[in-house]
Amino acid sequence: MRDKQKGFSLIELLIVVAIILIIAAIAIPNFLRSKIAANQSSAVGSLRSLNTACIAYITTFGQFPAALTNLGPVTSGGTASSTSADLIDSVLAAGSKSGYTFTYTAGTSNQSYSITASPIAQGSSGQNMYYTDQSGLIRVDTSGAGATVGSTPIG
Repeated sequence: MRDKQKGFSLIELLIVVAIILIIAAIAIPNFLRSKIAANQSSAVGSLRSLNTACIAYITTFGQFPAALTNLGPVTSGGTASSTSADLIDSVLAAGSKSGYTFTYTAGTSNQSYSITASPIAQGSSGQNMYYTDQSGLIRVDTSGAGATVGSTPIG
């Protein structure tokens, strides 16, 4: 008599591996699209926070900040001042968050400003570029050319 082998055959294992690979091939692109959408939403939220912080800054100090770092947290034991107003977190004050780089440009005599948000890696961390200024309106560019004051406002 023959003893029965217990376990799976090579064919059965190959079929299971093939099914797992098919599921992964379907799931990974959806995951990447979700990550890009989350990064883009975070960039818009960060621009809104920056606009709010700039309004609080001009209300307190009479002009817009000269640099993004001026909105950042105070050093330990210090108090808020025009060089560290403690209006945004240290991650955003560094100019990079959730796959986007934020570039702050002060206007003449710090009476205006503009902020752009560009993906760190175009296509993998985000696709859209964003722009905002002292008007508080956030604009988007989907072509990759860079968002400007003439770009389409987001709705």
